[in-house]
Amino acid sequence: MTAAPSLAFAEPTARSRPLHLVPQETAAGFVEARPAFERAWMAAAGFTGRLGQLCLLPGPDGAPSGAVFGLGTEAARKRGRFHVAGAVADLPEGAWRLDGALTTAALEEAALGWLLATYRFGRYRSAEPPRARLVLPAGVDAARVLAMAGGEMLTRDLINTPASDLGPAELEDAFVALAEGFGAKTRVVRGDDLLAEGFPMVHAVGRASPRAPRIMDMRWGDAGPRLTLVGKGVCFDTGGLDLKTAPLMGLMKKDMGGAATVMGLARMIMALGLKLRLRVIVPAVENAVAGNAMRPQDILTSRKGLTVEVNNTDAEGRLILADALALADEERPDLLISMATLTGAARVAVGPDLAPFYCDDDAVAGALAAAGAALADPVWRMPFWEPYEAMIEPGIADLDNAPSGGMAGSITAALFLRRFVTGTPRYAHFDIYGWQPAAAPARPKGGVGQGARAILAALPGVLGL
Repeated sequence: MTAAPSLAFAEPTARSRPLHLVPQETAAGFVEARPAFERAWMAAAGFTGRLGQLCLLPGPDGAPSGAVFGLGTEAARKRGRFHVAGAVADLPEGAWRLDGALTTAALEEAALGWLLATYRFGRYRSAEPPRARLVLPAGVDAARVLAMAGGEMLTRDLINTPASDLGPAELEDAFVALAEGFGAKTRVVRGDDLLAEGFPMVHAVGRASPRAPRIMDMRWGDAGPRLTLVGKGVCFDTGGLDLKTAPLMGLMKKDMGGAATVMGLARMIMALGLKLRLRVIVPAVENAVAGNAMRPQDILTSRKGLTVEVNNTDAEGRLILADALALADEERPDLLISMATLTGAARVAVGPDLAPFYCDDDAVAGALAAAGAALADPVWRMPFWEPYEAMIEPGIADLDNAPSGGMAGSITAALFLRRFVTGTPRYAHFDIYGWQPAAAPARPKGGVGQGARAILAALPGVLGL
């Protein structure tokens, strides 16, 4: 899997050309202050500083001596993120430095965006990344930026890989490789052993596939507060006997996006050497159709002992997460976070850009929201709305995995998961999309991580690191 391309950064001592970052409000003054030949060139190019406008500046030998990039108006800048990354692919080869009055946070976003703009998923078709390299601006933490980029690229690679090449076994290979790369320990329970080890719902969801279901458990670090991450690893979701239609099945290679995102986040944490005890739990299955598939109205008994009526076999993600969360909760970590591509209702509510999350702890929720805004990783708090608890209680069993009516689907799914976290004081659940539907600066169309950088930035304050 891909690691962050360090060559996207140039050494601080490298001979570099300036990339002038010019807001539209000050573009006229910037042009007026430049040498006459540059003024004439920018006038001929029609440079006005509008957002995304790139103009190479000629040097005396005919080669570009620098470039100017429009940052647009303040209103335009608010309508997106990673704007500077939009210039990377069109800059000539060589080292570049950023020139402009930017805050440290904005410079970090620009540097991270530069790296992320170099991402290419090249497993099946070769694609050359941009050749322009950035001289890291003063004050930006290179290790932090590289760690965030490396984790994000791992997440993208995993989500982009089709199910033909990424089933539960291959996801396990990536999980173990990640652990070994940082000296972490792993334990994996597979197939029918899931029943003996107390993971009946993971087994029920995955048993119809010839690719054995499994639950993977990683531990890293021997001191500090306990952080446990749980990620949904449905490597492909047909919907089971409640079969999805073709349009809905088309993107189901990404249904392991929660697993991919917690693995990317784990990579960031381990690369930075944060002083905590990290645990990562990933239940990995393929939700397939066969004679032994779970059926609508089957009743399953979970690891926690709660019974669940399966009223839709396509609401399988919360079943495997429930067993995994019960396992995590037994240890009572200081902070427990689950991430999953769980419901279409979340997409209807907030669209593909925002990562909705649920958390009862106001301090944790506030830290996550603030960190998301600061790290260009937007998240949005949603409510554990307790009046809806009755919607997940079918009467015949303790819980219903798919309440009828279709109302508040993301909230009821989050409430369902919370029933399996009873001993851990602080819990947050992210209902992510994990997919970029159209190319944007630093985010090509395809798999994408959501919420990981926000969590990373919030950890020091939340856990007292």
